[in-house]
Amino acid sequence: MMTDIKTITIAKASELLESGILTSVELCSLYLKRIEEIEEKVKAFVHIDKNKILKQAEVSDVRRKNGTTLSSFDGIPVAVKDLIAVKGEQCTCGSKILRGMTSPYDATVVSKLREKGAVLFGRNNMDEFAMGSTCENSSYYPTKNPWDLERVPGGSSGGSAAAVASSEVLASLGSDTGGSVRQPAAFCGVVGLKPTYGTVSRFGLVAYASSLDQIGPITKDVYDSALLYDLITGHDPKDSTSLSSPELSYANVVKNVSGNLKGLKVGIPKEYFGEGLSEVVRNDATEAIALLKDLGADIVDISLPYSKYAISSYYIIATAEASANLARFDGIRYGFRSSESSNLMDLYLNSRREGFGTEVKRRILLGTFVLSSGYYDAYYLKAQKIRTLIKEDFNKAFAVCDVILSPASPYPPFKVGEITDPLQMYLADIFTISINLAGICAISVPSSIISSMNVPLGVQFIGPARGEDVILKTAKVFEDHRAVKNFVPNL
Repeated sequence: MMTDIKTITIAKASELLESGILTSVELCSLYLKRIEEIEEKVKAFVHIDKNKILKQAEVSDVRRKNGTTLSSFDGIPVAVKDLIAVKGEQCTCGSKILRGMTSPYDATVVSKLREKGAVLFGRNNMDEFAMGSTCENSSYYPTKNPWDLERVPGGSSGGSAAAVASSEVLASLGSDTGGSVRQPAAFCGVVGLKPTYGTVSRFGLVAYASSLDQIGPITKDVYDSALLYDLITGHDPKDSTSLSSPELSYANVVKNVSGNLKGLKVGIPKEYFGEGLSEVVRNDATEAIALLKDLGADIVDISLPYSKYAISSYYIIATAEASANLARFDGIRYGFRSSESSNLMDLYLNSRREGFGTEVKRRILLGTFVLSSGYYDAYYLKAQKIRTLIKEDFNKAFAVCDVILSPASPYPPFKVGEITDPLQMYLADIFTISINLAGICAISVPSSIISSMNVPLGVQFIGPARGEDVILKTAKVFEDHRAVKNFVPNL
């Protein structure tokens, strides 16, 4: 059986497994072969255990043969970002300071994958501790964009997006603190869903900024995104911020969408189309708006006035939480320990200096500063107040529209090493971070291919809290009318 894994989806793979046309071992072997062929170029993974993968696939095939299949996901390979705990595997967060650290337990999302019979298919590369927008900050190596190996795949879930886009795996679980699922999905021409805060358990997700972090799926298409979201969502008593389980199947919502958007009110924030937006991205978003209008949607002009403070607020709140969360990595209990220390204080200082990368150190220092005596009220407290105003902006917007459209990134995928100024790099998240600050949901969907550069662009559909059904339906109709969904990297 010849299967084109470049176009296969979770839904299609499930059909092939159920019909007996393909076994899980055969399916996983196709992806392992693909990895052997191109991984040296893409570098999307930091760990692959071929024997463990095939063993899981064999067990799945036995279940299917015996009529005890666990779900439609049984035998489906899914990778995870290198900050999600998988029992018995290293969980290094792309950092030297956690090399050698083996997870003693599964993250809740991993337990859910196991319960449904999915094959855990390796660990994807990432910016160290999810701090970055390019996947260049990994302590292993930079991941490359499969559309153009001289360009970045986005970040911090760059390895996850690149692996799915290059057909090294069917899907991957990433994490999104300020756009780290949506921006790399846009850069790599795949679909990235950032769920409402609390709808997916964070138990077993190594924390960067606890009030912002959210696990989300990266997939080939919108239907696959809904399928995987159905699997990982739900209340978890191990996560104190976890929300109640949803009462609907998002896959069924997507499956039953009509071919138009008649009656849907789409908000267009004027603040998102001002200075700093590249011309190709502006043109792409304009075309997307025109398409939505042709599909019957009502276009509504809205304003998000406090979005201009989102970057500064985010980098105060996120770094403050990071400085607290990363204090535990001290070279004493687990992970990297410096060998150049003569006393306890030197051990702390040297382990952290040698173990953490430049960007992580920068954010720890910034976070420690804004939390320090005399600066807490001036910076951190003020940032939290602005966060509330940003959330109120969205509440007002959703009173007059159902979904909001914006670019996923202010510019297309740029070349490796092209942006070195940290402040300019932070601006890459200008359209995505407000969603995390507000705790709402958003999805990035491929919108076009820039012919002159041969790289994809993505648009973002933003919904209210628990509004995944609205953004998934909108994204599916949009996807069905864009030829870009049939394009794959020539790799």
